Amino acid sequence: MIKLNNPYTRYEEYRCFACDPRHPFGLRMEFGLEGEKVVSGWMPHADFQGFYQVIHGGIQATLADEIAGWVVQVICKSAGVTTDLNVKYLKPVLVSNGPLKLEAWLEQQQGNKALVKVNIHDKHETLCTIAEVKYHLFDEKTSREKFYYPGIEAFMP
Repeated sequence: MIKLNNPYTRYEEYRCFACDPRHPFGLRMEFGLEGEKVVSGWMPHADFQGFYQVIHGGIQATLADEIAGWVVQVICKSAGVTTDLNVKYLKPVLVSNGPLKLEAWLEQQQGNKALVKVNIHDKHETLCTIAEVKYHLFDEKTSREKFYYPGIEAFMP
């Protein structure tokens, strides 16, 4: 696995709830690259539960959306915005069943549209959550000028 850099941490005003390592209440996700998949390990804790000891479905959706966004940046080599997020909750994600393993990959890309698939597994390798995330991709100029996309090189160690 190749550990990916988070190039946005250089911006003082950067405050991504999902991946800013300095966010006081955030998820603080980190990412790696395994072949054509972006992966992440994430340790759930009680601050993110909905029902007692169960990670809130909205947090699971955020995890899926964020890792899909990293697929867009690292695999598609672009910036993009989510246009559709479809999450299926197969099994409860229990606080006690962490760390979680997330994996995401580009399923399909046609022009400026991308479909990313995401799996969330618990520590027992049980598939708990699946998601399909559709993205609108931007051209390189727009990605760099309006979305601060730094280019694929900035993500690599």
